[in-house]
Amino acid sequence: MNVHDSERIAGLLEGAGYSEAAQGAQADVVVFNTCAVRENADNKLYGNLGQLAPIKQARPGMQIAVGGCLAQKDRDTILSKAPWVDAVFGTHNIGALPALLERARHNEEAQLEILESLDVFPSTLPTKRDSVYSGWVSISVGCNNTCTFCIVPSLRGKEKDRRPGDILAEIEALVADGAIEVTLLGQNVNSYGVEFGDRGAFAKLLRACGDIEGLERVRFTSPHPAAFTDDVIDAMAETPNVAPQLHMPLQSGSDRILKAMRRSYRSEKFLGILDRVRAKMPHASISTDIIVGFPGETEEDFRETLRVVEQSRFATAFTFQYSKRPGTPAAELPDQLPKAVVQERYERLIELQDRISGEENAAQVGRQVEVLVTAQQGRKAHETHRLSGRARDQRLVHFSVPDGAETPRPGDLVTVTVTQAAPFHLIADPSIQDYSLRRSRAGDAWDRSQAESCAVPTPASGTGKGVSLGMPSLPVRRS
Repeated sequence: MNVHDSERIAGLLEGAGYSEAAQGAQADVVVFNTCAVRENADNKLYGNLGQLAPIKQARPGMQIAVGGCLAQKDRDTILSKAPWVDAVFGTHNIGALPALLERARHNEEAQLEILESLDVFPSTLPTKRDSVYSGWVSISVGCNNTCTFCIVPSLRGKEKDRRPGDILAEIEALVADGAIEVTLLGQNVNSYGVEFGDRGAFAKLLRACGDIEGLERVRFTSPHPAAFTDDVIDAMAETPNVAPQLHMPLQSGSDRILKAMRRSYRSEKFLGILDRVRAKMPHASISTDIIVGFPGETEEDFRETLRVVEQSRFATAFTFQYSKRPGTPAAELPDQLPKAVVQERYERLIELQDRISGEENAAQVGRQVEVLVTAQQGRKAHETHRLSGRARDQRLVHFSVPDGAETPRPGDLVTVTVTQAAPFHLIADPSIQDYSLRRSRAGDAWDRSQAESCAVPTPASGTGKGVSLGMPSLPVRRS
């Protein structure tokens, strides 16, 4: 969701006449889109702002803006800690950024504008998408849950749902531009429709996506186990372009801790959902989120988490050490755990999940998979000469192109057989007989985008060079 907000920020600025800074160039405008879920986000923001201070002092015309959840939370604190910041905006008024930058420039003073509720649904804003072959589509913003560890509802507000017709129109526009994959976004996607009185709206939306010609893959994130219903499982299984992949946040395997977290489900219900998903989609890839070290977590509670993880057989898990967030109920709970205890449990969980991920991926060896080729390549691509992409179940696949075979473009699809597996990726080194390439509309869109990027940009104002935006080169930290 933060990535998609950043795409909107870039789209707004380009629409206002700014242009992206070239790689390695010093930017005239730097925008930080922040997250407040974990404490290290605070530290990273103020650390980066501190490094920018001397750069801005040497370049008086440079502007710095801070937006997103930390801006919504900290407000005046940002300007008191970093008075060289020019604009601060919140989660509800992303669209105000160009005007705030212009006002700060004109008035020669910092601009702070934080709204308490949404002024316009973000998807109505211009967007500069990172990818031409896939895209994010928000179906809702905000959250009605009250998880004791989470600060998001207080910063993003109550859930607001978009009308289905608006969502489908945006998806159709994306497909018309060449995208073949979309991911539906919401803080709690499966509660979509409650605002306008249709509890079955999310399953209907998934099925409606199946009727969009040219849309080959549909994903969504993130659902909440408490509201996950069988009509959604049926829609996933019965809609051909909905991917056999599910991200289902567990958070803890201990019922006692789930209650303290105010997560309105228990471990057996969670495992039952996974069983029903796999009954309908045997090859579904399931991922999760887990928090280690929630206040009051005992060794017995943690072992319950290990038990549920072992039984769940997640393809991958996003694991976090509990981060105390001021303003959340959990921050005031007694029995905050020592760092050393949390770290030791965290390492045990990682060891378990890495083993399970390796075993689950090893089971894929010999399977034929269709891979959507991406522009991002693996760290060792220059050594292995492999390209990368995602299978329908979202597993990362590094594959080689056989001698004499045509090389795919980002957005094209290749069908290969998995030959090796590691905990975090699959490898396919096919023979030419085992390699099939399908050139796609998305690949054509990639070609067009590359051709356009080579053209000389025309500033929106028509009066000269656009102001460049991006991250300037920062000085190397000395220890």
